[in-house]
Amino acid sequence: MSSNYLYTDLSGYYDLMCADINYHAQSYSVYRLHQLFGNNGDTHLDLACGTGPHIRHFIEFGYQSSGLDINQPMLEQARTRCPKAQFSLGDMCDFEVDEALDLITCFLYSIHYSNGIEKLKQCIASAHKALKSGGVFCFNSVDKTRIDNNLFERHTAKHQSGLFTFSSAWHYDGEGDKQSLRLGITKTTEGITQSWDDEHPMVATSFKELTNILQPYFEVHILEHDYQKITPWDKASGNAIFVCVKA
Repeated sequence: MSSNYLYTDLSGYYDLMCADINYHAQSYSVYRLHQLFGNNGDTHLDLACGTGPHIRHFIEFGYQSSGLDINQPMLEQARTRCPKAQFSLGDMCDFEVDEALDLITCFLYSIHYSNGIEKLKQCIASAHKALKSGGVFCFNSVDKTRIDNNLFERHTAKHQSGLFTFSSAWHYDGEGDKQSLRLGITKTTEGITQSWDDEHPMVATSFKELTNILQPYFEVHILEHDYQKITPWDKASGNAIFVCVKA
């Protein structure tokens, strides 16, 4: 099965799959971080923007927002949701912008969709090049050394076409720079159940390795993965928010 199967063939259910995500809280938190660490500008690009739920909030905050994604069906939904934004089909590991930006975001651990360390480095270099001086690159990440393969997230949601159950889990073999995101959907309608399973290959890094990649380009701040408050990373938890400021 294609690694993009769930995001393409089932793109109409993507927002339902993410129904438990508080997009406003995530967006507002990064807005606050940009105010604290950034250059007070208002131009914004969301990498791996999907259907544009974060962009909608940044527009409400007064940003001139744009989105980049590799999935055309997602972008079609994003354009409907955010007609004031500009959207482009492209690879976040190799992108350019016409005018330098003040803020680049990458939510929902999408930075890990970079296929390997070299691609991750290209993504970081592209973000650095696209930012103005004092601009911010903000994303969240998981530390490969702290992944518990036995943990998973699951939620259910009702839709006019049936009852859905969504599950997701990280998996890391314990060595190397590859991890995976395992996704599953079941849909039950009138007693008939369908299921889809997918496994996305993703880049794996420790926070130490990631910081070493970022530091030649940015001043790096690592924060606790908490969108309700701003707290330095405790150096123990396996999820964190990276705030990277271009010098």
